[in-house]
Amino acid sequence: MNERAQGSQETETAGASPQLRLDTLLDDLQQQVAQVRAARDRVHTLLDAVLAVGSDLDLEVVLHRIVESAVTLVDAQYGALGVLGEEGTIKQFVTAGIDAEAIARIGHYPRGEGILGLLVRNPEPLRLGNLADHPASVGFPSGHPPMTSFLGAPVRVREQVFGNLYLTNKQSAAEFGSDDEAVLRTLAAAAGVAIDNARLYEDAHRRQRWLAASNELTRSLLSGAEPAAVLESFTETVREMAGADLVTLAVPVAGSGELVIEAASGDRTEEVRGLVLTSSTLAAKVFASGETITSDAVSADPRAEGGSASVVELGPAFFVPLGTREHVRGVLQVANVPGDTAFTDAVIDMVTGFGNQAALALDVAEHRRDTERMLVLNDRDRIARDLHDLVIQRLFAGALSLQSTLGRVTDRPQVGERIQRVMNDLDDTIKIIRSTIYGLRERDQPRHGSGLRAQLVAATDRATESLGFAPALRMTGLLDTAVSAGQAEHLLAVLGEALSNAARHAHASAVDVSVEVADTTLRLRVADNGRGMDPAVSRRSGLVNLRKRAEELGGAFSLSSNQPNGTVVEWVVPLSSAE
Repeated sequence: MNERAQGSQETETAGASPQLRLDTLLDDLQQQVAQVRAARDRVHTLLDAVLAVGSDLDLEVVLHRIVESAVTLVDAQYGALGVLGEEGTIKQFVTAGIDAEAIARIGHYPRGEGILGLLVRNPEPLRLGNLADHPASVGFPSGHPPMTSFLGAPVRVREQVFGNLYLTNKQSAAEFGSDDEAVLRTLAAAAGVAIDNARLYEDAHRRQRWLAASNELTRSLLSGAEPAAVLESFTETVREMAGADLVTLAVPVAGSGELVIEAASGDRTEEVRGLVLTSSTLAAKVFASGETITSDAVSADPRAEGGSASVVELGPAFFVPLGTREHVRGVLQVANVPGDTAFTDAVIDMVTGFGNQAALALDVAEHRRDTERMLVLNDRDRIARDLHDLVIQRLFAGALSLQSTLGRVTDRPQVGERIQRVMNDLDDTIKIIRSTIYGLRERDQPRHGSGLRAQLVAATDRATESLGFAPALRMTGLLDTAVSAGQAEHLLAVLGEALSNAARHAHASAVDVSVEVADTTLRLRVADNGRGMDPAVSRRSGLVNLRKRAEELGGAFSLSSNQPNGTVVEWVVPLSSAE
């Protein structure tokens, strides 16, 4: 009985074996199909990511799409792309999966230390189960979200490492696998191509704008436009092309070794336009050396002393000479506000090339104006010769003839009196013509001495000793050409008296001098932060002289309180009153 039952059981088992094996094979087949489908879906997702990364030519958009695609592909919680700058530091950090509030809590983006720095120094894919377990880990700053698993890979553009992709916190597993690494390496390769295309497009677009701006600048200068207006347009164009917050152009003050900001574009330009830059400023150093200077935070740069960065808080900036190293016409400063991104080498090269083109156009325009001026001077010289050799000689000969005739009409006194009047008129005419000849030739002579700008710089420099500090000086407008010699003399005397009063009576620690030519008005403003006006002093001879000098030229003089303390002297005269 037992033997028969046992045999029956073995038969049933033997009969059921093929069915079990079939179920096992079907399960294995389903798993393989699922794996194939998962691989297919991942390949499709990867292709979609590659298409998404390469579907735009704006570099910033491309960088964000790379990070977002990487996070999706490997199922990471957080992702970032660190763009490398000079000396292997991270100059830009593009993130995904973390909101703006968390970024603000963290503070400054990573500079390339710890695990991130390891990937910078050794640009090869890196997988870690736990960031904290690696010996290179330096921890996270306060406010940073917790991160465990890590996957990183370099992004190369034409065999050069552009940056690194960083992924953390695998969401569907404890850590990233080899498949994740392979996918990320593929995306990084596609990202390099997309970044290269975006850069090429950006460079081509920038060059197109540069050529158009250069042509417009040259056309404006050669068409006879005022250089001051052209320089303002030039700085505005540079600001737009570089995406900067502030652009200034400083030109040399003749005979002083200092610069003055002649044109500016951007925010708070009125605070820097006309500002005199001493030899200790970065702009003056660039003017002297002809070399470009860059700074990550120019207002905090120990190399910079004074200049626009001391008036307006500025961050990343660069200074380029306008012209060749042997002949620098001015210095261009391009700056951003603190916390903004630094300028790329491509932007610096573009602005340098545009500046050189502008300097060449200015040289050509200046030579053309010199040629036109020489033609005018030659015409004046020819007119003066003709007046002297032809007109005066004929008038003199006519006067001699009348004089000989006068002796023959002594018996006719009325006729003699009329001839004498004509002779006197001829003599006066000869004097007027000679004066005109002298005036024509006097204008041909080169003017001796320095211009008004240089004299103003020298006057403020002389006041430094008595004040104990250097006054801030701003000069705006056509001071050297629009102000007559008589007005310049009055202006310098008023400035000297105002600075002397600030030194003797105000006991100030800061004096701000502003000289401006606007429309038909010459304006001087001297403000100090001293003790202010003394109510007990009702009259000072110096102040009376300042008022008289203004009234003589048809202008006005005022003395008022500065805020929060100090005194403001304003002296305004019309340019049309110049003799």
